[in-house]
Amino acid sequence: MVPALATLAVIAPPAAPAATPRTSLPAIESQVMCVTCKIPLNVAQSPQSDRERAFIQGLIDEGQSEAQIKSALVAQYGPTVLALPGTHGFDLAAYLVPALALALVLGLLAVALPRWRRDGRRSPEIQTDKTMLSPSDAARLEADLARFD
Repeated sequence: MVPALATLAVIAPPAAPAATPRTSLPAIESQVMCVTCKIPLNVAQSPQSDRERAFIQGLIDEGQSEAQIKSALVAQYGPTVLALPGTHGFDLAAYLVPALALALVLGLLAVALPRWRRDGRRSPEIQTDKTMLSPSDAARLEADLARFD
């Protein structure tokens, strides 16, 4: 019975560990900034951006995950290397202020639009009949209109 188990072990290779998706340089480049150019790393063309790319590629070659690479970049270059601000502390304002401004504008429109529509319905109709004109103005108007016919 032992030889059968040995044969089975030779035939069936050991189970490989679950493969974690490896990150790539383009995936990281679009999420970080060149610290000297202040533009996304995927469009930056400078010696500093080349050094950052080499640093990232070295971390990818070591098998580090995306989160580990970002942490290493922040440790190396500071928090300004990240394209998106953090989600805690003062950085949270970058997400909350636009959302609050949008809510305020929508609230103002919800209050103002019905009021504007009501006021528009109450405004008197503009009358265009000739009775509003003096007889001399009506005659001049008729003469001008006849000239263009």
